[in-house]
Amino acid sequence: MHGKSPSAEHIREFVIASHGDFEKVKQMLSQQPELLKAAYPWNENDRETPIQAAAQMGNVAIAEYLLEKGAPLDICTAAMLGRKDTVERFLAEDPGRIQTTGAHGIPLLTHAALSGNLELVQFLFQRGARTGVSPALHSAVDRGYYDITRWLLENGKPDLGWKNFRGKTALEVAMERKNHGIIRLLGKNDTGE
Repeated sequence: MHGKSPSAEHIREFVIASHGDFEKVKQMLSQQPELLKAAYPWNENDRETPIQAAAQMGNVAIAEYLLEKGAPLDICTAAMLGRKDTVERFLAEDPGRIQTTGAHGIPLLTHAALSGNLELVQFLFQRGARTGVSPALHSAVDRGYYDITRWLLENGKPDLGWKNFRGKTALEVAMERKNHGIIRLLGKNDTGE
């Protein structure tokens, strides 16, 4: 398989695996290294690379592995990894990157919230990354990042009725996680659920 262009089906399978199946990523990449920089076109406006798949899911292990193998580092991946210095360098080179989106149009701020790095979230917000506050809140709630959740609630004005791809609000996610501190932050009493 080495040296042969990957088929669309193999690219699709690898991008899907890059969301969270580390063993499959390693196995497929060892058999076909060309998959590393391939992109799958979900539609005419949405192409997703393996590194973007890992970044949007906050999958640090897969992202780091793909980077080690030579995947290009972009600002969204750097933000998800909490690499503030790298994000600052990207913005110094081109301030317009503050509006960058990853796969599926996921905003930079949302990627930063996955990192757990409050300082990075604040920095990006202050630099103008205002798109994606509601999904960023969801990312913080899903990961249990109390400080980021609190900061976004106090500064970002997220839509608490916004639902993630599973059709759940931030409060519903917090309740599933039984994260009582975040439940209280979201304005609800501890229900014991």
